[in-house]
Amino acid sequence: MTERESPYDAADIQVLQFDAGVRQRMGMYFGVGREDPRLPARVLCALACHTLHPATKVAAEHTLQTVVEITDDLSLTMVMDQPHAWDGSGAPAQGYFDSLLGPEWWLLAAAAALSDRVTVEMWSAGRGFGQDLVGIRPFSDPRVFESPGGSGTKVALAFDPTHVGPDFVLPTDLENLDVHGLHCSAPIGSGYVLFRDLRHGSAGREVMHR
Repeated sequence: MTERESPYDAADIQVLQFDAGVRQRMGMYFGVGREDPRLPARVLCALACHTLHPATKVAAEHTLQTVVEITDDLSLTMVMDQPHAWDGSGAPAQGYFDSLLGPEWWLLAAAAALSDRVTVEMWSAGRGFGQDLVGIRPFSDPRVFESPGGSGTKVALAFDPTHVGPDFVLPTDLENLDVHGLHCSAPIGSGYVLFRDLRHGSAGREVMHR
């Protein structure tokens, strides 16, 4: 095809910011699109897989211990014992749109981009920082709180039906989630993902994946 015949020019190139890209092209992040009934399970699998196979600078594979609490059909909270290596300022580095959620957790950020209310908390060495987001965009400046001890990250998400569709419901079949994916070859380690479904009683139902 000659240059004259090409149907594209510079005006056809659209550069999307991260959150807009996730909402338009969910299949690139979760393997299925907005209208696919498998989307809720794929999102949950992606989050679990991301904590068991984090970025190299975060932790080794199969070492992080994570608890995922499903609080209702559209909301969940994740707590990870992530070891933080903060810079000389003793504070987390700025992430997407200067939020506490950075690209080392890009799949978690992708899920946050599908949410309307997000809270991120990080703590280490006696210091804690928290921030409220709308999607992955800051709603407030980071606030300092007293660290609960140790080192970790907590993220609470409330999915937005505007982004995920009106039929989006987090799955109840937690036993059959694929939390490793096709390319996992690492041996089982000390890490795990514990799902706790709190929708049907205060005690909750627990399912662990290693």
